[in-house]
Amino acid sequence: MKLHLLTALLALTSLAAAQTAAPATTDPVPAQTTPVQTAPAPADPAAPASDTAAPASDTAAPASDKSMPEADPTTVIASVGGTNYTLAEFDRSFRMAVARSANAQGMPYSNDMEAGFAQYRPQFLNTFARQQAVLQLAEKGQYTSDDAAIDTQLKADRGQFQSDEEFIAALQGSGFADEADYRLSLQEQQITSAYLKALSTRFKFSDAVVAGFYSLNKASFTRQAQACVKHILVPTEAEATQIVKDLAAGGDFAAIAKAKSKDPGSAEKGGDLGCLAPGDTVPEFDKASFEGPLNQVQTVKSQFGYHVLVVTKRTDAGLAPLSEVAPQIRDQLAAEAAQKYVDAQIKRLNLTVYADRLPAAPAPAPQDNSTPAPADGAPTDAAPTDAPPAP
Repeated sequence: MKLHLLTALLALTSLAAAQTAAPATTDPVPAQTTPVQTAPAPADPAAPASDTAAPASDTAAPASDKSMPEADPTTVIASVGGTNYTLAEFDRSFRMAVARSANAQGMPYSNDMEAGFAQYRPQFLNTFARQQAVLQLAEKGQYTSDDAAIDTQLKADRGQFQSDEEFIAALQGSGFADEADYRLSLQEQQITSAYLKALSTRFKFSDAVVAGFYSLNKASFTRQAQACVKHILVPTEAEATQIVKDLAAGGDFAAIAKAKSKDPGSAEKGGDLGCLAPGDTVPEFDKASFEGPLNQVQTVKSQFGYHVLVVTKRTDAGLAPLSEVAPQIRDQLAAEAAQKYVDAQIKRLNLTVYADRLPAAPAPAPQDNSTPAPADGAPTDAAPTDAPPAP
């Protein structure tokens, strides 16, 4: 559906790149390794805090006994490095995090979804403060966004839609208020990504260190069998037969998939399903993926229709060789070293959050098929895993 075409772009808006990513075969770096000071509002929570008023001590200030005031978007709810952040800024970040959770489950964002996640707002406030800290560090390092590249990105995104109204609807379905909001997210992501990428390249590791890590963590590099597959899903055998003929005549698989595949999860990726494990897909597709010929067109009928598929690669189960995973290990070690550095820099900024200035969470409405379920509790600003759904 066009409404979800921007889902894949959500990774560009993720400021949780601050949590440097580890390879999938090892345990990821913890998302929150730097403690955030939590300070409740002072006796008069309606009064805005000054740039120097946020406490930076190791103990939180005593809680206020006064009741929560009406939500004011200018209320200061976090202080990072002497800069205050408002409820409006937090709400924007939380909205986009909820939208990512919804889009990951195949649903467009709507305002009423936030009630289902409202209980996690205090927890997400720590993530928000950390996002701002990393953005500050990047800006202090004089990292900037490439406005020309963003203009190109926006033009390409807009080109996927027939009208401005359709484009704005897709943006709103991905949690953005408007095109300016989307542009700001792209700018923030470019800045933080450039900073973190440059930071990771500072850390180098010898072959001996990499081999030692591999030896101590072999269980992490033991993998299941995998088959990397691309497919085109159509409803009838006649359509599948014609696609096979088109491919035999030199047709481009990715172009045909984008034009004709009925699988919205893979069509926009040229039919690419990524690498699958045994049992990830329905039995007929699974059998073709793991027993059919490599790099040859196959046609398989399943409950979903007719799949024209090609298996591009297979990997046997067992321990991956060091030569194959060495780059991944280097990335892992660099990510951990960069994470420690970022944590230390953030700690120096004295993050303080005012969780009791957040409006009280309403009772969540009963869930239905149009309301996403929080898969792992609080929404995060991490980019969604780009794994397509099984056919």
